[in-house]
Amino acid sequence: MKNDVTDKSIMRRYLDDMYTQEEARGLLSRLKDDIHAPMLDELATEVWKEAAMEELSTGMEREKYKEEARRLLKRIEHKKRTWFRRIALTVASASAVVLLIFGGINLLGYMDKRQISYLEASTSYGESRQIRLPDGTQLILNSCSRVRYPNSFVEDERQIELEGEAYFQVQRNEKQPFIVRTARFDVRVLGTCFDVKAYSSDEVVSVDVESGKVQVDLPEAMMRLQAKEQVSINTLSGEYSKRREERDVAVWRKGGLRFSSTPVRDVAKELERMYNCRITFAEGQEFNNLISGEHENKSLEAVLQSMEYTSGIRYRKEGNHIFLFK
Repeated sequence: MKNDVTDKSIMRRYLDDMYTQEEARGLLSRLKDDIHAPMLDELATEVWKEAAMEELSTGMEREKYKEEARRLLKRIEHKKRTWFRRIALTVASASAVVLLIFGGINLLGYMDKRQISYLEASTSYGESRQIRLPDGTQLILNSCSRVRYPNSFVEDERQIELEGEAYFQVQRNEKQPFIVRTARFDVRVLGTCFDVKAYSSDEVVSVDVESGKVQVDLPEAMMRLQAKEQVSINTLSGEYSKRREERDVAVWRKGGLRFSSTPVRDVAKELERMYNCRITFAEGQEFNNLISGEHENKSLEAVLQSMEYTSGIRYRKEGNHIFLFK
């Protein structure tokens, strides 16, 4: 309060051109602060009233006070306009900085997306391949399979595309789900181990969970699987079967084969992929057999003999060509 009275006194002398340079510098420095605005308004009102109400002996004095009031009001308005411009410039500058920051972030995000390239890995007949994805996820491709993935996961989801079969050990990240997209369905996980079999040429596709949980998204349905659960989906009929079994997942990683009520034509395709052979069926005969059984590191001949014994389907082998008949 005392400083306000002093400032008003100095301002009075300032209007009359009666001040020291030190007083003027100190006053102008303090007036930059908005808290002095009420004092300026009060001083202007006082000077105006004095000019209007005080009885003056001469017209010259009256004009002097009016001129003082006009000068003060002019200075106040100028000060307010200056403050307003400074505030506006500050806001504009801050807005520009904010826009620059957000624009830079968006630009960096856009550039990151533009700089993303996609990699592909594939396997041939009788071949498997181990791949490490950018997030640390490990996968093993089965024979005649292909995976497509980005060189960096910058989106909210880690998405890859799979044709064929692969076993996954997904690096856990709850903020960035891992999604395997296939032609038949999508598999969504946070971090787990599972096998996806989704050859577009097969009648039956499947998801087999080793640990953790997965979500399988179909065009018109969704299901969740836990450890030791498997779902098989018949792509022709749309039927699916979900079961729980205490057994190893993806036995093909060790050269094994497992069939569980598998259509014989799908069995033939799997044998072709694994043993790099060509299998044909006799014309005019129906082959609607479902094959079950497990084989560990068996030769093609041993597998064909086992199938003949359990299903009655006979075979004839000529070089790399297998002919099946009844």
